[in-house]
Amino acid sequence: MNELVYFYPQGHAAHYAEGHPERPERVEAICKGLSAAGWWDEYEKLEALPLSINALEKLHAPAYLDVLQTACRRGAWLDADTYTTPDSWQLALNAAGGAAAAALAVWSGASQHALALTRPPGHHATRQRGMGFCLLNNVAIAAQAILDAEIPARRTAIIDLDLHHGNGTQDIFWQREDVLYISTHQSPYYPGTGNFDEIGAGEGQGYTANFPLPPGTGDVGFMTFMEELILPLLDRCQPQILLVSLGFDPHWRDPLGHLALSAAGLGGLVASLRKWAQANCDGKMAVFLEGGYDLEAAAACMQACVAALIDVPWQDTLGPSPRPEGNSWRSVLRAAHAIWG
Repeated sequence: MNELVYFYPQGHAAHYAEGHPERPERVEAICKGLSAAGWWDEYEKLEALPLSINALEKLHAPAYLDVLQTACRRGAWLDADTYTTPDSWQLALNAAGGAAAAALAVWSGASQHALALTRPPGHHATRQRGMGFCLLNNVAIAAQAILDAEIPARRTAIIDLDLHHGNGTQDIFWQREDVLYISTHQSPYYPGTGNFDEIGAGEGQGYTANFPLPPGTGDVGFMTFMEELILPLLDRCQPQILLVSLGFDPHWRDPLGHLALSAAGLGGLVASLRKWAQANCDGKMAVFLEGGYDLEAAAACMQACVAALIDVPWQDTLGPSPRPEGNSWRSVLRAAHAIWG
C-alpha cells in the first residue's frame, strides 16, 4: 500500500482570467513548496478517471451541465466571480476525475492517503449552478464515486475547512444520510449560507453540521471546535472514509479572510482527522484543494497538511498571526453545543 498519492491537474494553467485571485500560480506554489520539502517526486501521481455525463448528472442538474459547457465554449463568465475559458470544461472534468481517482485509491486500499490538487475548485458548485470560482463539485463527485464503487461505502464524511461555506456540497447532499457534511467557515461572509439551523432535511436531517466562526478565531478556537464538536460528530456517524475539502484561505496571510489560522494550526486539524481515521476507518482519508489565495501561505499550509498525513515533524516558518486571536468564538461554541450536544 502507498503511504500517499497525488493528483496534479495537467494543463490547468489554461483556466485563467487576468487579475483573478483563483489563478494557476496557486497550484504551482504548492508544488514548489512540496518539492522543497522533499515530498513531491517521492509519491505516485494519479491519472484522472474519465467521467460520463450520466455520472455527473447524479450530482449536477442536466440543465446546468448544458449551461456550463456552453459558457466554456464561449469563454463566458457564469457570474461576476466565476470565469471560464474554452479549455475550462475539459479541465473541470479532469479535476473532478482526479478527485474521484484520489478517493477510490484510498477506498480500494491502494493508498493510505491521497491529495488531489483539484483546480478549478469545487465546493461552491451546487446542483443547479456554478459560482464562487467553482464549476464542478469535485469533492461531491469523489464521494459519489466511493458510494458507487464495486464494493460501495455505506457512509462517508466531508469535512470542509475552507474560509467559505461549501454551499454547493451542502446543497447536493442536503437530503441524504450517506454523506455527513461538516463545515467550519467565516461568518458573516460569502456565500451567506452555513447557519446553525442548516442541518439537512428528510433522510438527511442531522447529517449537515455548520460551525460559522467569527473573524479572529485562530488556532485555539479551531482546535476547540475540532475536539469538542467535529470529532464527536464523526464518532456518532462512523463514516468509513474521510474526505477533506481543504482551503488555505483561513490562514492569517490570506487576502480574502480574517480567521487568523496559522499553517501549523491547519496541520494540527489535519493531524486530528488523520488520528481519528486511524482509530475508526483503517486510516482512510483523502484531501481536496479548495481555496487559498496567498501563495506563501498556500505553500506552507500544504506542507503542514502533508506533514500531518505522513506524520513527520514540520516547522512553520510563517508563524502565528501577528494579530491577537479573538475569543468571540466561545459564544459560537456554546450555541453549537446547544444543537449538537
